[in-house]
Amino acid sequence: MSGQQKVKVKTYLPARPLPPNSERKPILTERLVIRPYREEDLDGIYIIHRQPEPMKYTMRGRIDDDKTVTRENMAKYMPPNDLHTYSNVICLASTGEIIGTGGVSRPEQWFGWPEIGYLFKKEAWGRGYGTEFVKAMVSFWWTLPRAAVELEVAVETVDGPGEAPEMLAAMVEQSNIGSQRVLEKAGFREFRRWSEPDNREGRAGTIADVMGYAISSVGQKGYHVVASGGVPVLEPTDNAPV
Repeated sequence: MSGQQKVKVKTYLPARPLPPNSERKPILTERLVIRPYREEDLDGIYIIHRQPEPMKYTMRGRIDDDKTVTRENMAKYMPPNDLHTYSNVICLASTGEIIGTGGVSRPEQWFGWPEIGYLFKKEAWGRGYGTEFVKAMVSFWWTLPRAAVELEVAVETVDGPGEAPEMLAAMVEQSNIGSQRVLEKAGFREFRRWSEPDNREGRAGTIADVMGYAISSVGQKGYHVVASGGVPVLEPTDNAPV
């Protein structure tokens, strides 16, 4: 990201490495099962990755050419890479159908903070699944065990250098009104808009208009500091994820 100003802060993040997929329990909502990736998910995810409508908003910016490309993408979220990201397959609780993918990526990607992202097949749009997923994922994210860290983060997300509350960020294109509404319903607030050259395949000479969103850990259920050997660390409460 060009021209982004960052500032160093002391804060908290989920302790690394993250729990492996084999130890992660599904996150259950009224209509969704949010669970780790499996090898047998290839066909269901490939269906989504062949749809131009959702794929135009991804980092790839276009549909997958074949299942080999989809399999390579899935590998980013499966062992041993699962220790660095908390990414999931999103299924309908009623049928088990895969309708999307989503989760939280590594913190160094854009704004310094961990970043949530999601992708839903076009048939699932407009039914509230995106909001249901983001609210559940965010609620769960705050319950993971924490560790103290120093980070360089987007200057607009904090009051200045020094100690800062942990944030969870998201990036969305300005043309993606639906995704903006999902984030806002889940409690995210816009902190920046910018434009830069779009370097995705087939978009040479075009401009990407983008927005940054963030949500604070302050006041979030399940998020608190405890003392461990005199060193402040963060641990989950007994509250179950939404």
